[in-house]
Amino acid sequence: MNTILITGATSGFGKACAELFASHGWRLILCGRRKERLQELAGKLAGTPVHLAVFDVRDNEMVRKMYKELPEEFGKIDILLNNAGLAMGMGPAQTADLDDWETMVDTNIKGLMYMTRAVLPGMVERRQGHIINLGSVAGNWPYPGGNAYGGTKAFVRQFSMNLRADLHGTGVRVTNIEPGLAETEFSVVRFHGDKDRADSVYAGMTPLSAADIAETIYWAASRPQHVNINAIEIMPVAQSWGPFPIHREEKKK
Repeated sequence: MNTILITGATSGFGKACAELFASHGWRLILCGRRKERLQELAGKLAGTPVHLAVFDVRDNEMVRKMYKELPEEFGKIDILLNNAGLAMGMGPAQTADLDDWETMVDTNIKGLMYMTRAVLPGMVERRQGHIINLGSVAGNWPYPGGNAYGGTKAFVRQFSMNLRADLHGTGVRVTNIEPGLAETEFSVVRFHGDKDRADSVYAGMTPLSAADIAETIYWAASRPQHVNINAIEIMPVAQSWGPFPIHREEKKK
C-alpha cells in the first residue's frame, strides 16, 4: 500500500485529494491546523489507514517533530503533496498589508521548503518518491493585485524545476500543478472572510472545482515510474488572457 502525505488537508484541493487517493487504496497522512476538520475527514474515510498530524507548516520545528514521530507504518512516504498555501489581500503593492505578504511567504514558500527538506532525504535513500507542489497560474502570469502571491507561486515553479535538476538520477519525481480560477475557500481567505466578495469572483462563470484539481494530481501521480510530469497549467474554459493594458495621457491642447 502506497502512502501520501497531504498538507492543508482540511479543505479544498487537499481534502478532495484525500478522498480520491483513499478511494484508490492509498494510506493517508493528513496534515493541517484544524484538528476538528481533520478528524471529521478521517471519519468519512472508513477502512482507509489514516494518520492525523495537527501542526503549522510555517513552523520548522513542528514540521521536523511531526516527521520524526510518524508511526512506522506511515514512515515510507511515496508522495509529498505540498498543498498548504493561501492568498491574502488583493490590493496594489503600494497599499498592501505587509503582514499579509509575510503570511504568504511563510506559508507558500517557507512551509513548502520545510516539508520538502524533511521528507526528501528518505525518498532519495529509497530511490523512489514524488514531490507534488501546488503552484498557480499566478506564478506564470501577472495580474493587478497579484503582487506577493504571484511572487510566492513563481518561487514554487522555479523551486520545482530546480528540484528536478538536483534529483537527476535519484528516481524521485517532481511535479508542479498550476491551477487557474478554482472555487474553494481560497477567495474567502484572500478577502479575510468576506463571503460576498469571494462569491463575486466566480459570478457568471464555471470555475474549476477541487475535484478537478484532485483528478489532475492523481493522473500525474499514477503515471509509470519512468514518466515525470514536470508541470500542468490548468484553467477553466471561461478564463484566458487579455491584452497588455496601456495607460495613455491626454495631449494638452
